Amino acid sequence: MEQNQDLLSLIEDDREKFYRVAFAYVKNREDALDILHNAIVKALQGYHLLRKKEVLRTWFYRILINESITLCRRRKRTVSFDQLTEGELPAQREPERAHYIDLYAEIDRLPPKLKTILILRYFEDMKIRTIAEIMAMKQSTVKSRLYRALNLLRIRLEDVEHD
Repeated sequence: MEQNQDLLSLIEDDREKFYRVAFAYVKNREDALDILHNAIVKALQGYHLLRKKEVLRTWFYRILINESITLCRRRKRTVSFDQLTEGELPAQREPERAHYIDLYAEIDRLPPKLKTILILRYFEDMKIRTIAEIMAMKQSTVKSRLYRALNLLRIRLEDVEHD
């Protein structure tokens, strides 16, 4: 257990961030907690295989994201923001809330890699470099996928406004 202390400290220090990432995928408290639990178990089981302890944070984010995507695929369901309770959405005036819900619904429709980049960049305020490390891709790839995701969202939200 002593050897896992770095991992346990990371999880304790950033638990709210990790929870928010999981919640962004499933929009459900219990599922997000399940994802976080599964990610912690996998990380504890695989910690001894981690060669570079300085990449611990990005390694754990990768496990968390993979667990989130796995759960979404396994359940083959999405939760509409209309189904969420008021307590799970930020307080908004009704017209603003509708746009907020449209945005999140469209983010949910994005392919997993594009969705992940948006979540990490705009929900977790991560730098492009950090996202590239977590997703094991070049920074230029992250930038182009971020641009593509934003364009898709813009187009889809314009379509929603016109309907």
